[in-house]
Amino acid sequence: MPEGNAERSVERTLGHLRTIDGAGETPTQSAPLTLEDLYRTHRMRLVRLAILLVDEPATAEDVVQEAFTGLYRNWARLRDAQAAVGYLRTAVVNGSRSVLRRRKTAREYVPPHAVNARSAESLAMLSNEHQAVVSALSKLPPRQREVLVLRYYGGLSEAEISEAAGISKGTVKSTASRALESLQKAMSG
Repeated sequence: MPEGNAERSVERTLGHLRTIDGAGETPTQSAPLTLEDLYRTHRMRLVRLAILLVDEPATAEDVVQEAFTGLYRNWARLRDAQAAVGYLRTAVVNGSRSVLRRRKTAREYVPPHAVNARSAESLAMLSNEHQAVVSALSKLPPRQREVLVLRYYGGLSEAEISEAAGISKGTVKSTASRALESLQKAMSG
């Protein structure tokens, strides 16, 4: 695979998923005013973000539910609704990390088993190239997967990724670069 094709493939695939999910759309009202508005507007996008990070829909829904529960507990301390969206995104990334850490710990004691959390129907809807990208993405280390998913699916800038993932902008850049190199190798080999 020629240099740079991995990035274009990831961008096309996750951009395609973002379009299908409506993750790039802005709500019709200027900003959600209540927790219920935030839930209705952002829940599914956050679930899909979590699915890309943890590979299990039920677990992803749990992660998002925990994020909203945390937001509810801290609602009075928020600056505004935009801060709430950032809080939720960061909570989903952190919750996904916790799930992956627990999985890793559990696998040390129990023989690992491969579970493909995506349904046959959802994979069938993707082209062969998109399927290859999603498969290669699932084999990346968690931090690399987070950065690429937040960038190309979440449509976040380096600064937003830095904030959501709790890492420096430089780490975002270097992690994305390493992740794209790994994807390139995985998809060409």
